[in-house]
Amino acid sequence: MDRHGSSFSSFRSYIHALSDLPHRLLRRAGCVSTSFEETGQIRSRSGADFKKNLRWYDLICFGIGGMVGAGVFVTSGTASHDKAGPAVILSYAVAGLCALLSAFCYTEFAVHMPVAGGAFSYIRVTFGEFTAFLVGANLVMDYVLSNAAAARSFTTYFGTAIGVSAESKWRITVSFLPKGFNQIDIIAVLIILILTLIICYSTRESSVLNMILTAVHIMFILFVITMGFWKGDPKNFTEPSDPNRPGGFFPFGAPGVFNGAALVYVSYIGFDAVSTLAEEVKNPVTDIPFGVSGSVVLVTILYCLMAASMSMLLPYDMIKPESPFTCAFMEKSDKFNWVSNVIGVGASFGILTSLLVAMLGQARYICVIGRSGVVPTWFAKIHAKTSTPVNTSVFLGIFTAMIALFTELNVLLSLVSIGTLFVFLMVSNAVIYRRYVLVGTTSPWPTLSFLLSFSFTCIMFTLLWWLGPPGKPKGYMIGACSIIAVVLVQLFNHMVPQARKPDFWGVPLMPWIPCVSIFLNIFLLGNIDASSYVRFGFFSFVVVLVYVLYSVHSSFDNEEEGSVCQKSVEMVKESFDIEVLTLKVQS
Repeated sequence: MDRHGSSFSSFRSYIHALSDLPHRLLRRAGCVSTSFEETGQIRSRSGADFKKNLRWYDLICFGIGGMVGAGVFVTSGTASHDKAGPAVILSYAVAGLCALLSAFCYTEFAVHMPVAGGAFSYIRVTFGEFTAFLVGANLVMDYVLSNAAAARSFTTYFGTAIGVSAESKWRITVSFLPKGFNQIDIIAVLIILILTLIICYSTRESSVLNMILTAVHIMFILFVITMGFWKGDPKNFTEPSDPNRPGGFFPFGAPGVFNGAALVYVSYIGFDAVSTLAEEVKNPVTDIPFGVSGSVVLVTILYCLMAASMSMLLPYDMIKPESPFTCAFMEKSDKFNWVSNVIGVGASFGILTSLLVAMLGQARYICVIGRSGVVPTWFAKIHAKTSTPVNTSVFLGIFTAMIALFTELNVLLSLVSIGTLFVFLMVSNAVIYRRYVLVGTTSPWPTLSFLLSFSFTCIMFTLLWWLGPPGKPKGYMIGACSIIAVVLVQLFNHMVPQARKPDFWGVPLMPWIPCVSIFLNIFLLGNIDASSYVRFGFFSFVVVLVYVLYSVHSSFDNEEEGSVCQKSVEMVKESFDIEVLTLKVQS
């Protein structure tokens, strides 16, 4: 068997590898690993191990820090003014429910397979190497671009906090560079590099810093909420300032609530990074469910209170979409102009926490992708002294800083794609597939047929909702899609038995909860703009090229006898894996 690196030892070897491409794709692209391999043989490729020094409260703080950034100070205004009105409170509740259902799916995998790879590992053990690499690479690119955007946002919000214009005072204009890339932001670069040093030094210390920053940020949020309820007026929940605008708590009806939910759901993205810390948790069986789900629930409560506070301050038709809270306080009285400075400080702390958590997550994604052999194994190495993935953290930190240095915020935001929502969708599908399919024992086709049929029905519902002309025919077709979806789930539930039951923690009401998560993620994907799909298609094409020209050959070289393609032994390995995890929990 060829060893790792043989395909690239010489030009002739590489040409030979390309000529063998069909065979290698057939062998590797659809190969799945097992939980035993992910937590044993594959994990050992990192050399040193992560230190297990995180508890449930660390995960809750990481989850809150990762989700509650500056976005809530912006998206809430657009959702209220244009989509849902005062019912934006329910929009946040619906979006929070969607995030919680996705969190359940993540948690089942993370408890059973506590590794740092998050969604990449979950998809690899179900749908194979190529799908995992395609999804994981897009997700990491999303992380890098959104982190660069967040770093540049920090400069703006911090300037607001101290009354300085970041554009004129802190950013350097380079005339010979093209527009959109000619504003040099040194502060954004320094923030990224400082956080990179922190996450390289220790995950434990990163957790302590995150707790401190999150606590300060929550204090500012609670201040804004308290001020809103104190100075607000309950009549603003039902009475717009313009009598000609729709009134009541639901001025845009039930569709407005869901349209608003699709918009504000981006404020919940961040909890997935917590799953990448599973390998560093002391007791995965109890700490991960509390940490992941608890953070989503607490963030949902905070968001709903912020939305209620904003709705009490002003009628929905007077809320400024671009800066709802600042303008709301200024509309009440000129004496509250200072509140914009307070919001700037709070948003700055929120950006720092979300950056810290996202940078921790992206480094661990690449670390585990490196373990799989589809990227150089140099990325998989864990430093013996710090027990952190120093190589990936430094590489991604420098890469993110280079992008943040030149690229303006509007350019970055137009590039941030559907990657995270797509990963949520894939993980929800994967948890159903894994429950109902046991390789070598049960046929995958009934489950695959159901997943494809259900997803197609959800896509039709989504297209009708977002693109269909209003009227009774649209309502009838949406109703028909809903009935078909429910019937499909009910038939699948009664006709296809589960192949395995989770020994420690599992998604309740299987398969209903993952199916609702699939539907909600597809529905929210329908509200993504066309440029994001173009970006996703472009990067996916690049990822496929990388896989064909490098990754499949590296993975093929890395393969050992008795490894991931011998699927028939999965049952034995899964049983052994459960025994090992049981011993760890008991100890």
